[in-house]
Amino acid sequence: MHAAVREIEKTQIKRKGLPEFRVGDTVRVSLRIVEGKTERVQDFEGVVIARKGGGVREMFTVRRVSYGIGMERTFPLHSPRITKLKLVRSGQVRRAKLYYLRDLRGKKARIREKRLAPGFEALLDQPGDEAPEPAGETVEAAKAE
Repeated sequence: MHAAVREIEKTQIKRKGLPEFRVGDTVRVSLRIVEGKTERVQDFEGVVIARKGGGVREMFTVRRVSYGIGMERTFPLHSPRITKLKLVRSGQVRRAKLYYLRDLRGKKARIREKRLAPGFEALLDQPGDEAPEPAGETVEAAKAE
């Protein structure tokens, strides 16, 4: 893509702080819906089965099964209609697109949950600090000698 187009797209991306999510993760998308003169927020929770594009044009597809009917919605990642995007749980998959879930029913359509080893959850909950200074001589001190 041309460098000028990339620079213009960077100015168009206004949303910062979106959670990092991948294909296989379960997300809850809060979408602002306008019906006549009234507005309301509707949640759509499901499994991310695809991510496409990049930059301003990035899209993701979410699938859920409601009352035995599979529903899929595709959202632009940087849409102003998305009020909130929350990562519910992380899934462990080995594919970039999960279109095969359309043909599966029941327990076969489940996705394995990504779990951390015991003790790592506590590390993730703590606020991150700066990297500690290395002990011993620095490179400049070694050169000075």
